[in-house]
Amino acid sequence: MNRAYHPHLLTSFSLFSRVGGKEKMRAPVVELFLFPRSTEFGLKVQTEDSVLLFVVAWTITEIIRYSFYTFSLLNHLPYLIKWARYTLFIVLYPMGVSGELLTIYAALPFVRQSGLYSISLPNKYNFSFDYYTFLILVMISYIPIFPQLYFHMLHQRRKVLSHTEEHKKSE
Repeated sequence: MNRAYHPHLLTSFSLFSRVGGKEKMRAPVVELFLFPRSTEFGLKVQTEDSVLLFVVAWTITEIIRYSFYTFSLLNHLPYLIKWARYTLFIVLYPMGVSGELLTIYAALPFVRQSGLYSISLPNKYNFSFDYYTFLILVMISYIPIFPQLYFHMLHQRRKVLSHTEEHKKSE
């Protein structure tokens, strides 16, 4: 793939994630681990440290993101908010992804044993779905996607914060 297309692809993926894609990718994590159907499973998985890891990362990220959007709409964006938006992801993004992956990994034995959300043949739709395999594929998808998004954010950070620094020096 031509390198010129990477920013467009990453922006599209990021936009897709904001409109619903990332939340839909997070749906297995949220559905299974925050609002599970089985109480025994819910108690087991919700006590995993990895849940705290991704919930804290998501919470801080969303507070920063929506503060950034709010102040931007008001045309009064403090530098601290801009700096936080383009800097704290360096720690929060890997923290959140690690928490998501560790939580899914911790749930795999239960999902396999219980057949949670799986559909087996025969059925009237002649369709099968193995949620265990789906979760493994979701985990594997992080391998190519995470580095691209992370390095895209580093590039955005360099562009936005260096532009701010140059603007401050000229004043």
